[in-house]
Amino acid sequence: MQFDLIRNLPEMSALSAQWNELLAGSASHVPFLRNEYLRTWWQTLGGGEWSQGELCVITARQDGQLAGIAPLFFTTNREGEPALMLLGCIEISDYLDLIVPAQTLQPFVDGLFDYLSAMQTPAWRVLDWWNFLITSPTLPALEAAAARLGWSFTSEVLQHCPYIPLPGDWEVYLAGIDKKQRHEVRRKMRRLEIEVPSRWYIVEDEANLEAEVEAFMDMMAQDLNKRRFLTDTMRVQFRTSACAAFRAGWLQLAFLEIGGEKAAGYINFDYLNSIWVYNSAINFKFREQSPGWVLLGYLLQWANEHKRDVFDFMRGDEEYKYRFGGVDRRVVRTLIRRL
Repeated sequence: MQFDLIRNLPEMSALSAQWNELLAGSASHVPFLRNEYLRTWWQTLGGGEWSQGELCVITARQDGQLAGIAPLFFTTNREGEPALMLLGCIEISDYLDLIVPAQTLQPFVDGLFDYLSAMQTPAWRVLDWWNFLITSPTLPALEAAAARLGWSFTSEVLQHCPYIPLPGDWEVYLAGIDKKQRHEVRRKMRRLEIEVPSRWYIVEDEANLEAEVEAFMDMMAQDLNKRRFLTDTMRVQFRTSACAAFRAGWLQLAFLEIGGEKAAGYINFDYLNSIWVYNSAINFKFREQSPGWVLLGYLLQWANEHKRDVFDFMRGDEEYKYRFGGVDRRVVRTLIRRL
């Protein structure tokens, strides 16, 4: 494999079609590795999470064809070390990885580490890579490559990220969750449908998209913690990434309205026959009607009826995720130091 370094956004953008095609056949295929997502992330450095960074995307070609991508940037990590980190780290990209097919994963990682070993600029000391799914085949490949070079390798299990395998039938899904929870879901949905004028919808008109995203963020900001999270820079990041996902065809922005007023919202990714739950918002005015639960019920019903395979809650161990049938798993951080 021939390895090369990309240091600027125009070069990264020029690879968009090849990048996403390679991702489609990669061992770890998640929306946070899409070229358009990582470009928007880089433009704001994760909504202001990082104060500075240098783009260091490393590509590998074999017989002239793109064969692997390490989407990296150079910065000072949380421990103050000069580090190469995965684009998307840490807070707003739930799952990250390298982009390479499973059959060439180990040769790519071995070649990548040889390339990084010789790299003097930027002068990195540690590979600090977050948010690998614990099932990622990249993890043993990284450990083997580090051992070959005598580099230290450590891993740390991080957050929970529950998901629901979907049966493709709403009633079958309900039958599979706890009886009390099943009753509550049905009762809350039925009560809302009977007692007040309500509707739910998925945003489909691009002309209204930015206004709908703004309305979603405004509703998020009713929660104090989310209001702190939504800095001006993060709002730019949120809006830009949502619009990029919409144009690429995989945004699912949904709202529940009660009496003509937005009561709850979910921003998800409808990608790879799965629903990836990115964020939610509730209008506290309607708390007694449990609008978040009701909209989640509609979205699960929609996902089953449209034959999605998985409803992925992604990072966070909130109790409701398990009450709705979430199966647990975790994400991992790896630290690799060259010696």
